[in-house]
Amino acid sequence: MTRVYNFSAGPAVLPEPVLHRAAEEMLDWHGSGMAVMEMSHRGKEFIAIQAQAEADLRELLAIPRNYKVLFLQGGAAGQFAVVPMNLLRGKSKADYVNTGYWSKKAISEAKRYCKVSIAASSEDANFTYAPKQDNWKLDPEAAYVHFISNETIGGVEFHWIPDTGGVPLVADMSSHILSRPLDVGRYGLIYAGAQKNVGPAGLTIVIVREDLIGQALPFTPSVFDYKVQAEADSMHNTPPTFAVYVAGLVFQWLKQLGGLKQMEQINIAKARLVYDYLDQTEFYHSPVVKQDRSRMNIPFRLRNDQLDEEFLKQAKSHGLTQLKGHRSVGGMRASLYNAMPMEGVKALVGFMGEFERKHG
Repeated sequence: MTRVYNFSAGPAVLPEPVLHRAAEEMLDWHGSGMAVMEMSHRGKEFIAIQAQAEADLRELLAIPRNYKVLFLQGGAAGQFAVVPMNLLRGKSKADYVNTGYWSKKAISEAKRYCKVSIAASSEDANFTYAPKQDNWKLDPEAAYVHFISNETIGGVEFHWIPDTGGVPLVADMSSHILSRPLDVGRYGLIYAGAQKNVGPAGLTIVIVREDLIGQALPFTPSVFDYKVQAEADSMHNTPPTFAVYVAGLVFQWLKQLGGLKQMEQINIAKARLVYDYLDQTEFYHSPVVKQDRSRMNIPFRLRNDQLDEEFLKQAKSHGLTQLKGHRSVGGMRASLYNAMPMEGVKALVGFMGEFERKHG
């Protein structure tokens, strides 16, 4: 069997050691005689799996004790609604930063529940940069400030943490969580869909400061009430058990690798390899302002877009897949999540050079 280098933005590549481990334990987890996906979520076996996953995640991110970790369903898009349901806490307005496709989705959903003010936007330059803090217009009476710290589609990443004073900072970190160390204490709430850098689709991770929960809007379904889920250890309803299990294996893999400081250095090296190539050629170009370029999601274009289909066709024949850019922006996109090996990045850059020599 030959595995391809999968540059999909999500669901995305998983570490091969994790896949092998899951395969080995598929029919019989630790002598239980059951697959994890067959276990009762109330049974001691799965309770131990989830507890270990939470402990490892807390260790990796150095999550303070006054934060709850929830393993939920509904994806990050579900949290676009769940966040205002839980965090308005008697207020009627929230600040949002608009940096692209997913920001717009979050803003549109939040407007169902509160008045949304746009604190900052990069729409004036087609979402190719992260708005500098000096240009943000924050309302001290807002319930929270929401931003997407890495725009998967546009390839814009915040390499700094916004200062929102006493207003809780909320971040969708779906596409770069666990790619580097994180000062969790600077945030009121962090959420992330797992299918990009954590594990299989179906799991949503929420990390929320304890003082922010317990005042959900009256019509909030109980499965979406952070306090209800926190009190039930994320088991008010059946959690996505297999996805939690695989995420736990990913957390163990990261710890064995040396933790997030080591992972960050690897990610910097991988991204640099691609950006250095893009910056020295006229055949391709990166649309994102240099200081705001994402390490995880790298959109790029061919100067001659008539060659796009041929590029994708030949890339696939070289074992390089899922490089087509999102339909909303076109071009190409290479997602270099934690599990993408350096060998895959070298193969991509080598192919790009070969394609340029043939068609440039």
